[in-house]
Amino acid sequence: MHRSSASFWFVAPAVILMILLLIAPVFVAATLSFTDYSLGNQDFDWVGMKNYMALAKYSSYKKMFTASLTYVLIVVPVSVALGLGAAMLIASLRTGGEVYKAVFFLPVMATLLAMAIVWEFTLDPIVGVVNAYLTRGCEVGWWHSFITGAWLGLDPATSWYGHGCKEGFPLWIGDKKYALGTISFIGIWQAFGFNMVLYLAGLTAVPRELYAAAAMDGADSTWEQFKLVTWPMLGPTHVFVITITSIRSFQVFDTVEALTRGGPSKSTFVMVYAMFEKGIKQNLVGMGSTITVVFLAFVLAITISQVYFVNRRVHYS
Repeated sequence: MHRSSASFWFVAPAVILMILLLIAPVFVAATLSFTDYSLGNQDFDWVGMKNYMALAKYSSYKKMFTASLTYVLIVVPVSVALGLGAAMLIASLRTGGEVYKAVFFLPVMATLLAMAIVWEFTLDPIVGVVNAYLTRGCEVGWWHSFITGAWLGLDPATSWYGHGCKEGFPLWIGDKKYALGTISFIGIWQAFGFNMVLYLAGLTAVPRELYAAAAMDGADSTWEQFKLVTWPMLGPTHVFVITITSIRSFQVFDTVEALTRGGPSKSTFVMVYAMFEKGIKQNLVGMGSTITVVFLAFVLAITISQVYFVNRRVHYS
């Protein structure tokens, strides 16, 4: 009895903090999502499912779901693939691996808001280096011939690059056709270094004896050893990396706030920025809470589907 009581007092502070900081805010947000509450008002009205119905009714919220899901579907597979590829290349190096680890991990350690401002200057249509280098390549030469497909017999004037040379290259964060893709590119740049570190940790756990056994069975090529040994043995790592990357992708906010503020034309109006705009800027706490609850439902669904349905099939005894 004494031992049980002592363990309770050791666990109690963590449980209390978890309830106050994690569980209680979720219940508060869920309650406010059924109201029209705004900060500063002395009272509020219960509106039932009105806020949730608005998410399915108004086009701005439909764009919110489209932008969030598109961002996740672009960033997750590309950053995971790049992270795995970079990890395998670094693991194969005999020297210089630590340098590449530091270089690729720098975007993870850097302040996201500061890096977003750097990207804003980089993508600027007038002083940015991206359009400057693209414009420099418009001069007739091997680069222009290669990128426009002229060396394949294609008409340079009809290619995207040829059109950019003639009409000017796009406003990467000011054009709704390119804004979400640009934000996704920055998200990939920020995420794949973190995924690389996770995969490096997973690769160290793969027994070397398995590669020798695979070679004895005829799997001599690098591709066959990757397919038969590395890929299946990294199963738990895949699940963890995909889950973490998906959740982090749904949480994107800094780059959107610094570069596009949800625009142009709501093309980058992702869910976390929508929470900020509705709940903080417009003081529509009820609607902001509704978006928060939906966001948490997305995160919970991702976690359950990837940890329960996939994770149980990739652990080996």
